[in-house]
Amino acid sequence: MAKIEDLKEEARKLLREGKIKYVIGYAAGTNGWMASPIFIKKPEDVEKLVWDPTCVHNLSRFLVDEKRRKEREKQPDKRPVGIFVKGCDSRAIVVLLQEKFIDRNDVYILGISCEKGGVVDEHKLARKLEGKKPKKIELGDKGQLVVTTANRKAEFPVEELLAERCLECRANFPVISDIMSGEKIKRTVEKPFGSVEKMERMPKEERWRFWKEQLDKCIRCYACRSVCPMCYCDECVVDSINLAVSADTTAEEKADKVKWIQRSAESSENFVYHFVRAIHLAGRCIDCGECERACPLDIPVRFLNKKLEREAKELFGYEVGFDPAQPSLVSSFRDDDPEDFIR
Repeated sequence: MAKIEDLKEEARKLLREGKIKYVIGYAAGTNGWMASPIFIKKPEDVEKLVWDPTCVHNLSRFLVDEKRRKEREKQPDKRPVGIFVKGCDSRAIVVLLQEKFIDRNDVYILGISCEKGGVVDEHKLARKLEGKKPKKIELGDKGQLVVTTANRKAEFPVEELLAERCLECRANFPVISDIMSGEKIKRTVEKPFGSVEKMERMPKEERWRFWKEQLDKCIRCYACRSVCPMCYCDECVVDSINLAVSADTTAEEKADKVKWIQRSAESSENFVYHFVRAIHLAGRCIDCGECERACPLDIPVRFLNKKLEREAKELFGYEVGFDPAQPSLVSSFRDDDPEDFIR
């Protein structure tokens, strides 16, 4: 069984010996039931670390911030950063390594297996508790989820509360780590793309109405982009205001910058933004579900990314984030690649 105490001891030792710069992990939330990201620099603060089904966030996003911070510093601290990862999070690190955005020496990976569990979906939880606020959520001895509220303790089968991405996950333990806690118990996933299949069973006209209704809601706050570990570009192709400016950038270059879409949250512009972003994540999205969770309008953007994940799997046999030595999907070539799309 996964025990965070083993990893806490390792983190404490690494910090005490000065082998890592700091540790990124999870701590008990200060506002609600969900665990919060925490940055630990002192060995004595390691006790604040927690591991339970409320550790929802994909912490690998902070590695992007760390790299940018290093680039701004004149004399950066080049020690690696320690980071706690679940299975899906570890696949994000694999993609960052594949794309050479980070180096393996930049990160010390403390992996923890979800085993037969995963992370809780807040919408499912709210429906089950009917307005009651949870105080604690933990994985029981028999594999059930135990939810404690102010006046009672209730048990639920995991499939009733786990996020859909966890129910479809094919890597519920870290695929890369320096130290790992827990067993490599692979969950049987009968339909890894079940959510996509459900969407595709809808008639074409109904699907169009569904997406128009959903994307009409988008206010283009870019929360989906901000929380994604794969969206690390200095300049976003579909954000006309975000311009990578260097000391050599001239006023004319700024004025002549191509604007692919307008920033106004209109239906046609929203469609372009979400579909271009989805295409840029093809063969890169590891289905951590953070984009959908962060969306303030509950737009199911995960469906778009999951659809392209399935296309990569079925057309090219490509699975994202399992092998750092494997080339990325868009840089791969096979002599027998299907070319029936060429006219």
